[in-house]
Amino acid sequence: MLGSLPLAYTRHLTETSTKNVEFVFDYRDLLDISDLQTNPQSFIAQQLKNMKAAGIGSMAVYESTLGEFKESRHIEMYNSRDAAALTQTFGDPNENFTYVLFKDSATQQKLEPLIQKTFADLNVGIKPWSFKNRNGLIIQMSMDDASIKGMDPDPITLQMLKDQGFHIVVRLSNRRPFVTNEMDKFLKQLHDMGVKRIIVDGNEVPGYTEEDTEVSLNKMADLLNKNGIGLAAIELLKEPQKGFNTLAKQTNYNVVRLHSFTEKDGEKLMEPLKKAELEDRIQGVADRFVLAVKDRNIRMVFLNAKPLKSLDKGKLVDPLSALYESLQGKDGAIPRIEKAGFTLGSAQTFEVHTTGWQKIASVFMLIGGLSIIVLMISFFIPEATLVLFVLGLLGLVALHTLSANLYAQGLALGAAISAPSIAIMLAIRTVRSGAAAKWKSGLAFAIWTLIKTSAISLLGVVYEVALLNHITYSLVLQQFRGVGALHLLPIAIAGVYLLFFSESNTYSDKIMHIRRILTSFISVLWIVVAGIALAAVFYYLSRTGNEGQASTVEKLFRSFLENTLGVRPRTKEFLVAHPLFILGAYLSIRYRHAVYLIFIGVIGQLSIVDTFAHLHTPLHISLIRISYGIGFGAIIGLVLIAAWEIITRSWKRWVPRLSK
Repeated sequence: MLGSLPLAYTRHLTETSTKNVEFVFDYRDLLDISDLQTNPQSFIAQQLKNMKAAGIGSMAVYESTLGEFKESRHIEMYNSRDAAALTQTFGDPNENFTYVLFKDSATQQKLEPLIQKTFADLNVGIKPWSFKNRNGLIIQMSMDDASIKGMDPDPITLQMLKDQGFHIVVRLSNRRPFVTNEMDKFLKQLHDMGVKRIIVDGNEVPGYTEEDTEVSLNKMADLLNKNGIGLAAIELLKEPQKGFNTLAKQTNYNVVRLHSFTEKDGEKLMEPLKKAELEDRIQGVADRFVLAVKDRNIRMVFLNAKPLKSLDKGKLVDPLSALYESLQGKDGAIPRIEKAGFTLGSAQTFEVHTTGWQKIASVFMLIGGLSIIVLMISFFIPEATLVLFVLGLLGLVALHTLSANLYAQGLALGAAISAPSIAIMLAIRTVRSGAAAKWKSGLAFAIWTLIKTSAISLLGVVYEVALLNHITYSLVLQQFRGVGALHLLPIAIAGVYLLFFSESNTYSDKIMHIRRILTSFISVLWIVVAGIALAAVFYYLSRTGNEGQASTVEKLFRSFLENTLGVRPRTKEFLVAHPLFILGAYLSIRYRHAVYLIFIGVIGQLSIVDTFAHLHTPLHISLIRISYGIGFGAIIGLVLIAAWEIITRSWKRWVPRLSK
């Protein structure tokens, strides 16, 4: 374990190597909102100032379309019928073309080459057109089709945003054919505009193809490296973007994690709400941004918004004001993020720290990780310990040869499951063997047992962190598989040990005990107990993992803890598992059946290890979280002990009097 600690430290250095946080707004959404305003250009100018003041320092621009040029008021666009009406002529009934008029000659000079090249590449005919001294183009394609064809980002918008001091982030798709020379020229233009990062727009990264995928992605990666442009990984996508991991690897993981505030999230800020309800939602958005940065190593927050027609208010609404309030208002996200030690600026990739100790430590990790797994098994079959160790050693070496990644994840999972299982089984053994009864102070025994048990569980954390310290886990390009087993297996292992193996008897006695239980008559009470147990397991699973559900009251309680303590301890640890463990350990020096309360404490122990299985969470945050859990859990446990003593002493005092 000690040999593995330097690897955990290098991960800490890596994940704290950059503190820049970048807030990015979707400029296309701003255009959509402005298109419904009375004075669109003035609205955009004012909102850009408001965003600057709110701490939004970057704008995301997309590959342009004719439709976007129209929203930006750079062009006017007509179909053949509208163009005929405009020019007061009879149009060709067999024609359905797109007619474009430029705003002025300067706009034409900037945009016409883009439009000409885009439609020429599509083999679409294009010719000049003019109306009342304004120049334009006739594109031989229907307006609905032509308006969505992608081309390079709008150079006029790029320059305007740059002049106003915004960093530019480009949304880049794979919709256009990948041509190396053209992509090189395009990325060079982005580099000259100060673009440092792109966000993939769509399900495929630029350069991804079904055939020769590796070759094209390697070319794309070379071009990104050449121009100093990195990637942003969008968290919580339903499906990974095709080719992203390959592109990330080839760019030496020049990647930052991105949290997206979606248009649907924005809709919740536009619902007809009372003032207090709206303030609560704004506060929730602020809390969300702070947690994303502080607890999940997010370095880029992407903001979306869209306008809605509110029948209740009788007007068009948008979430911009509420968003600004969430960033800079009362308990706003940005002041809290800065207070936590972060700074606003262009998101930077983590600087990966390594150590020459890696190869030597790998030997210690193999021996130590395997030892803790075999030690767990030895609680059930002690005679097979040496044989299992040798077989496990040979098996793990073979697995490492086959797949280093599968080896690391498998050994980490085994150690993570074994450590809390061993911790609880040792606590149970202490009670069953009578060692607990020798303590003079039940209070001292309870506190010491919780500390000792938690320390043993932390052994699994060390191997978990050291084995999975690659940057891909911090960026969630690769995930720790099988964590679901960690939520149940320690409970099952400790439960089997408690029922069948915790007593000092022979194997034949154990077999007889198992047979006696299996052949017992089932009473209604057994069915009720089993039903309660299954309901408890179902509730526990419903509260576990990213898909876990929580009530509104609990969410408010969590928010209170987060805002008060800075890091929220896990509810199941400090409110349930640790207090019951403390109470059980205290009572166990007098009542052997109190060991079942100790058993419930396995939930808290596996939760300690599971906390560190969130590999994108900074290590110091996880350490603070479990420390709070143990500390507050112990305090609540002491309250339970005091309540127990008051109740039992009152019972002894009053029951004899009542019997008289």
